[in-house]
Amino acid sequence: MQKYEAPIKDIEYLINSVFKINNYSNLDRFKKINPEITTMILEEASKFTQNVLLPLNQSGDSEGCKFEEGDVKTPDGFKEAYNTFIKGGWSSLTFDEEFGGQGLPTIIGVIVSEMIVSTNMAFGMYPGLTQGAYKAIEKIGNSEQKKLYLPKFSDGKWTGTMNLTEAHCGTDLGLIKTKAEPCPDGSYLITGSKIFISAGEHDLSENIVHLVLARLPDAPTGIKGISLFIVPKFLSNDNGELTDKNNVKCLSIENKMGIKASSTCEMKYESATGYLLGEKNKGMKAMFIMMNEARLGVGIQGLGMSEVAYQSAAEYTKDRLQGRSLNSPVNPELPADPIIVHPDVRRMLLSVKSFNESARALSIWIALNIDIAEHHPDSDTKKNASEFLALMTPIAKAFLTDTSFENVNLALQCYGGHGYIRDHGMEQFVRDTRITQLYEGTSGIQALDLVGRKLPQDMGRLLRQFFHPVDKFIKENISDKDISDIIMPLAKSFARLQQASAWVAENGMSNPNEAAGASSDYLKLFGIVTLGYMWAMMAKTSLSKLNEKDSDKQFHQDKINLSKFYMNKILPETSSLLSKITAGSKTLMSIESSNF
Repeated sequence: MQKYEAPIKDIEYLINSVFKINNYSNLDRFKKINPEITTMILEEASKFTQNVLLPLNQSGDSEGCKFEEGDVKTPDGFKEAYNTFIKGGWSSLTFDEEFGGQGLPTIIGVIVSEMIVSTNMAFGMYPGLTQGAYKAIEKIGNSEQKKLYLPKFSDGKWTGTMNLTEAHCGTDLGLIKTKAEPCPDGSYLITGSKIFISAGEHDLSENIVHLVLARLPDAPTGIKGISLFIVPKFLSNDNGELTDKNNVKCLSIENKMGIKASSTCEMKYESATGYLLGEKNKGMKAMFIMMNEARLGVGIQGLGMSEVAYQSAAEYTKDRLQGRSLNSPVNPELPADPIIVHPDVRRMLLSVKSFNESARALSIWIALNIDIAEHHPDSDTKKNASEFLALMTPIAKAFLTDTSFENVNLALQCYGGHGYIRDHGMEQFVRDTRITQLYEGTSGIQALDLVGRKLPQDMGRLLRQFFHPVDKFIKENISDKDISDIIMPLAKSFARLQQASAWVAENGMSNPNEAAGASSDYLKLFGIVTLGYMWAMMAKTSLSKLNEKDSDKQFHQDKINLSKFYMNKILPETSSLLSKITAGSKTLMSIESSNF
């Protein structure tokens, strides 16, 4: 049985005590919330996700989407769940009030997204893609486009997609063949095919608005000649009333390993009417607005899957009786003890739990910086937040998803053979989570982005947005005896990250293969240290709460204990990662291709 209860107490601890969002009341979006309103939103989101979405997760996986003559039918219950979703206002949480949204901070949207993914990742794909489409049109669309599309996205009546990939090219988008022919009325005729289009066709919304990369007739070659177009499934008049069906067709849906209730489509555009979004030949810049939004969202998907897998496994290990405690029987009146008494089972559970709680902290830190980057009145503060986001995007996308896949496998391992069969729903978590390492740029692509673009940018300027606060935190707390056993491991691992950064930067300049060969290990090292910093912040917060009169002492003591687990059992991996990084790329490149 799949088990999930929204971690509301942990979320409230992070936003109110660790990150203290009341400190950001100078931002309009944060004026809309206080602890009472936040709790109300979280509790309502918990009810919707646990009572409506979770019961559809396994049935949706078993049934999958049905394709017939260009139409896609989502599994039973999904359309009703989507109607409940939009009636509850969940489609408009963070969208601007000007366009019918609620104007809430990104933190709220991120938290609700985690709950949705934990209970039904496939369902979350449908409204999730709309977030990116909304952002792209909001940032670079003209006034008429914003007026037409954004209110429809906010009320959930229309959904959005992003159309990048073609059969002959994946990451190398400069090779795309989809064409855009200009028309006298200012529109364009879009012709071409796209694959792997999430939510490209379905029966949940009245209209589906595709954002499509295509090439104009006189465009330069490569990525410098790509433009972005709005191509709706149904055309509409100025009032948003649907008129004619556009020449857009779904040719098929993929028979996938996981997220089977999410339609992944092959789309064909046959002189379909499209409208230029942004500037000509600047499509990649526009598309990156969507892609960065999506990459951070995929990191949240990893966290959500890791959380529901942990909760399900923890419940099972407390109920499953097998063997005896190695010290003395815990339940002598029963024929066996629950398997949670065994150290190796606890190792697996604590590895997942320590990741989840620190990854959630990182997600909230990132979300906070999104709001600062977009809405803070001070330009320097906005710039610093934007640089932080640029640095953290590949780490959040790759490290959170890579580790989450490891985690759902650990959770399945807790079940033994029972995890491998479908009854408990654990094998679905493994299948569903696997895609997070692949779409929106594989983990390897994120690692290359980190070492190839983010690390050398402006002579390492982006690194300062992480290195400076960590260095300051360590210096301020290293002498505190109450927390020194937590700060010292962080300090050592942070020093390894600094050493690795210098090695990659220096050696990558003379031989790009050195940086590329170290990239995945470097990203993982960066991610482990980042979560270590999150745990140090939480440990300091909880230590200060232990002596407060009305505090939940057991909750805070558990936080401190879990931070020590992370420091003692997870952070030491940074030592081996540094050794692997500085070993260089020679052993990777010395074997001839013909010998593989």
